[in-house]
Amino acid sequence: MTTNLARDGGRTSRRESVRSRAVQSNFSVDVREGEQAVVVDVRGELDLASSPALEQRLESREVRSAGLVIVDLRQLDFMDSTGLSVLVRAHQRAASNGQRFAVVRGPQQVQRLLTLTGVAERLTLADTPEELLATG
Repeated sequence: MTTNLARDGGRTSRRESVRSRAVQSNFSVDVREGEQAVVVDVRGELDLASSPALEQRLESREVRSAGLVIVDLRQLDFMDSTGLSVLVRAHQRAASNGQRFAVVRGPQQVQRLLTLTGVAERLTLADTPEELLATG
């Protein structure tokens, strides 16, 4: 796990990457803390091998303490039912904690999985994190 602190317009955001060496797609998950929300960027293939890394980040202190949690799926190459279940559990956990939970739409395969399973109907979806922040 790597941690970087960055200054952005007077704000400090913490960015952590968890890389799964067992996954050839070089899966990674980065968490960016902002003033209004925490954005969880997911890249690579979200499947049985990589889902525990995402689950761990979604259960982290900075995510649990955010008013708005945004999971950005735009850089995913693939997601299976295991990854889908991580998103559903995170959504349920956020609702139980009084948090807002939203997802930035991913590529066609990812969106198709969300739509076919009915999960898309239960989630707040947007095209960019900025779109969600503007409505917050």
